[in-house]
Amino acid sequence: MFRRISSYYSLILISFLLVSFAISSVLSWGVINVKYKFAGSQRSFFDLKDHDSKRQLRFLAGVDLPLGGSGRPDGLGLYYAKIGIGTPSKDYYVQVDTGSDIMWVNCIQCEECPKRSSLGIDLTLYNIEDSATGKLVSCDQEFCYAINGGPLAGCTTNMSCPYLEIYGDGSSTAGYFVKDIVLYDGVSGDLKTSSANGSVIFGCGATQSGNLDSSNEEALDGILGFGKSNSSMISQLASSGKVKKMFAHCLDGVNGGGIFAIGHVVQPKVNMTPLVPNQPHYNVNMTAVQVGHDFLNFTTDVFESGDRKGAIIDSGTTLAYLPEMVYESLVNKILSQQPHLKLQNVRDDYTCFQYSESLDEGFPNITFHFENSVVLKVYPHEYLFSFNGLWCIGWQNSGMQSRDRQNMTLLGDLVLSNKLVFYDLENQAIGWTEYNCSSSIQVLDERTGTVHLVGSHYISSACHLNAQFVLILILLATLLHYIP
Repeated sequence: MFRRISSYYSLILISFLLVSFAISSVLSWGVINVKYKFAGSQRSFFDLKDHDSKRQLRFLAGVDLPLGGSGRPDGLGLYYAKIGIGTPSKDYYVQVDTGSDIMWVNCIQCEECPKRSSLGIDLTLYNIEDSATGKLVSCDQEFCYAINGGPLAGCTTNMSCPYLEIYGDGSSTAGYFVKDIVLYDGVSGDLKTSSANGSVIFGCGATQSGNLDSSNEEALDGILGFGKSNSSMISQLASSGKVKKMFAHCLDGVNGGGIFAIGHVVQPKVNMTPLVPNQPHYNVNMTAVQVGHDFLNFTTDVFESGDRKGAIIDSGTTLAYLPEMVYESLVNKILSQQPHLKLQNVRDDYTCFQYSESLDEGFPNITFHFENSVVLKVYPHEYLFSFNGLWCIGWQNSGMQSRDRQNMTLLGDLVLSNKLVFYDLENQAIGWTEYNCSSSIQVLDERTGTVHLVGSHYISSACHLNAQFVLILILLATLLHYIP
């Protein structure tokens, strides 16, 4: 999640970004392979809470939330993609981000950028001089005007267009925009792929700070944005007539696999609810919360806080955060099903207990209701997770967060795992359905009218992690080329 450049920060950027060149474009439909960042690793409760807290800080600073997480708090992590950039192509590992709007990678000029990663991947610094197809985006080009809301003071025709993205936790990335060929696997039929490529405008990171600099042991090469603004990759592809502005993900909370498809998903069928207008993230109107057969008693304005309206759908957050009034009623109702449990408070963050019977038989389902009669059901085995012989409740009280984050409603992978979530930005709606995320979905080829199967795939991680968990996620991105 990132904050747009202000005129003040633009002037700072201009002072050290004095580069120039030009541009070119086009992309086809294809596949992006994505892996689970912390596959098989056991993360502590401290790490888990710290992960979500930093993400929420970024979110509330006007920046977006990344795609990630296996949906299980004891397997904390993000998903990252391997893509090729340049001519000849070099491999880059970028964090997949459903909220942030630009794609950026670390560049050769960056002295603070990480040079190695504990994830077992080889990091690569992008060098435009090594690519025959790489060109800089100048300050007088339309993209630069659009992303900054008009001309930047001090940014002239002979200078490259700068970017600055600031995280609420103090991390930042700054550099300049370039355009180059991006390589991926194209869908050529049912569960078949072939090589494809196209041009994309992305940020070339010259300066990194905070969690993005060389002190980050679990570093990646950059971020791949799938946000709502016109600068995101999906928006660029849609504006050039290459894809429809639609995508879906399905995160397998059982096997750690999943699917990520760009295009019109026609199977499974998904019930849709409208996105809340004028919100920077994927916000939807929640109308009720049901515990078992009983509805909690509150009014819908409990989900509004200042300018923030509705519940935020974020596959990058691990847990689920509810306003204090909703959280307390929900947890009390859950625990009332087992009044003899001996509760333990772990690190002041989690309510835990010992329980040896069937979770799904002993505890109630939680059902969230949304506008257009859309429901999202969460089962006990999804909202309860094991830790050191205990079962802990994954719901979190956002009323206990800092002032800016207080009483937000944020539904993360705890809620979204094992569901096909479909984002239809063409019609400003989002929907979901329970689904086997290790299977396949059907995506429409708008050019031919045919439907192709897009399945869940697995690739071997280079990380030295727990053996049976090394094979993790490929999120399949089907870029549907529907113009003749």
